[in-house]
Amino acid sequence: MKHKPNTSTTGTTGTVVLSAWATLLVGAMTWALFAGPGEFAMRDMVVLDHPLLTHASLGMGTLPGRNAPQDAVLAIVGQVIPATWFVRALMVASAAAGAFGAVRLASLSDDPPSLLRSAASMTVAVANPFVVERLLQGHWSLVVAAWLLPVVAWLGLSARTGWLIVAVWVCSLTPTGALAAVAIALATHRRWQVWVAGVLACAPWAVTGLLHAGGGTSSRSAVEAFAPRAEEHVGTLGAIVGLGGIWNADAVPASRSSGFAIAGVLLFLLLLCAVRRVPRPLLWLAAAGFAVALTGWLAPQVLGWVVETIPGGGLLRDSQKWLILAIPAYVAAAGLLPRVLAGAALALCLLQTHDAPAELAVLRPVTVAIPNVETTGFVEFVDRPTLIARGDGIPVVDPATKAYNVIESGELTVDGVLVDKPAETTIEPNVIVYPDGHVERTDAPAPPTPWLGLVLLALWAATPLLVLSLRPARRSARP
Repeated sequence: MKHKPNTSTTGTTGTVVLSAWATLLVGAMTWALFAGPGEFAMRDMVVLDHPLLTHASLGMGTLPGRNAPQDAVLAIVGQVIPATWFVRALMVASAAAGAFGAVRLASLSDDPPSLLRSAASMTVAVANPFVVERLLQGHWSLVVAAWLLPVVAWLGLSARTGWLIVAVWVCSLTPTGALAAVAIALATHRRWQVWVAGVLACAPWAVTGLLHAGGGTSSRSAVEAFAPRAEEHVGTLGAIVGLGGIWNADAVPASRSSGFAIAGVLLFLLLLCAVRRVPRPLLWLAAAGFAVALTGWLAPQVLGWVVETIPGGGLLRDSQKWLILAIPAYVAAAGLLPRVLAGAALALCLLQTHDAPAELAVLRPVTVAIPNVETTGFVEFVDRPTLIARGDGIPVVDPATKAYNVIESGELTVDGVLVDKPAETTIEPNVIVYPDGHVERTDAPAPPTPWLGLVLLALWAATPLLVLSLRPARRSARP
C-alpha cells in the first residue's frame, strides 16, 4: 500500500531552519574528512587516492570478498579522480540524504509536520551512536548505508520504485549495507524489480563468496570477540537499545563510557511512545536487528555454528552491526512523537554522543606509507602484520592490501586471542618482500585475469539501468 506524505509544511522559515540544522549535523559528522591533505587510514578505513584494482577488490582474492564491490569501485574511480574525494562527496551526500529522508519518512503520518519532530528525526538519522561508533571503527561504507536506510524506507513506503532501486544500489557498496537495504526495500515495497535489483546488487560478493565456501576464517571465537559490549551504567542491553555497544572499546566516544549512554536508553523509552504509529514493516526489521545482536551477546554458540557451517554466515559474526536494521524505525518514531516529547528526544539524542565531533577528529587525512614494489602480480609480505600502527598508535588495516595483490592469510587476533585462523591458499607469489626490504621475484605464472569478478562488477554497476529498463512502459491515455 502506498503511503501518501503529508504535504503541508512549516513555511519558508521552517525550511530554512531545518536546512541549517541538517547542514550542522552533516558538518559535525564529516568535518574531519576535509581537515587537510592526505589519504584515509584509520582502523578499518583505508582509502588511497589511487588504489589498485586487485583480485581481492573483485572478491577473487585469497579471502571472501568482504570489501566487494567497494574496493573495486574506489579503484576504478581512482583512475579518474582521487578516490578520497569520491568518498568525501559520497559521505556528505549520504548524510544529507539521510536528513532529508528522515523528514520525508516522518511526513508519511497524518499529523502536520513540526520543526521539533523533523529536527528530532533528522538527528536520530544522522548522529546516532551506531553511526558515530562505526565511523570511529572506520566502517565508512556501512555508515553510508545507515544514513540512506531512512531514505530506502521512505521510498519503499511511498512506492517510488525507480529511486528506491538507486538507493539500494548505493547501499550495496558493502555486503551488510546491501542486505539491510534489500530487506527494507522488500518489506516496504514488494515488486519484482526490487527482487532483481537485490540479486544484482549482492552478486559481487555473494557469487564469489560461494567460490570460497568452506574457506572462510570466521569461528565461534570470532563471534564472541565481536559480540555487543556493555557500556557504563547501562550494561549490554542498554547499549543495544541505544544503538551502541560496538565490540571495540577504543571506537566508543568518551561520552558513552562516562555514563551518557543513559540518555540513549531514555531516548529508546521515549520512542516507544510512538511505536504503534511506526509502519509495521519497520518494526519487524528492527526486531530482526535486535534478535541478531542479542543472539551474539546471549547465545554466541548459535551464531558460531552459523558462521562456521553456512556460506556467507561470517556476515553475522559482528552481530552488533545488524542494529542498522532498527535505524528506520527509530527515525520514524522520532518524527511521530508529540511535540513536547520530540523536543526531549532531540535533546537526548544530542546528549548521548555530544562529543562526537571532537572524537571524529581521528578521521583526518594522514600520510600513508606503502612499500614500493613494482608489480601487478601476487605479493607476499613476509612477517608483515595485518594491522599497522599509525603515528598516534591507532591500528590500521595494512594499506599495502589496497595497492597490491597481496596474498592475505586472514589471520586476526583480538585482545591477544586468535579469532580467525590463517586461510589455506594455493596461490603462488610473483614477488616476495622481506622485512629488511629485500625483494625476491619468483617464476610463478602471472595472475589470471579475474573475468568473473569483472563481469559481476559490471552487472553491479549497471543494476539501476538494467532493472529500470525492464519496467513496462506506461500506456498512453486513449483519446
